[in-house]
Amino acid sequence: VGCNVENAAYPLGSCAEAAAISAMVQEGGGRIVKIAVAGGKHDVGSCTHCGGCRQRIAEFADDDTVILAIDDTGEWQEYRMAALLPASFHLP
Repeated sequence: VGCNVENAAYPLGSCAEAAAISAMVQEGGGRIVKIAVAGGKHDVGSCTHCGGCRQRIAEFADDDTVILAIDDTGEWQEYRMAALLPASFHLP
């Protein structure tokens, strides 16, 4: 579990995804099977991860990892990692 931590030193806040991945690794985890993000309202649509967080997630995921994002109607949208970050870079 993670949350965004915004501060006046924008853009140096902390993304929820980075916090959740750090917590996962700290607890001995190494692979993301499913991850969800919630946020935004009023005509924002589904709130997917920023580009930097997509790369962070890709480092601990595979192409079939499930990404869930909630939209303004309260409906969950389901994506796969490969759709949100095609041809991503991975360290060996």
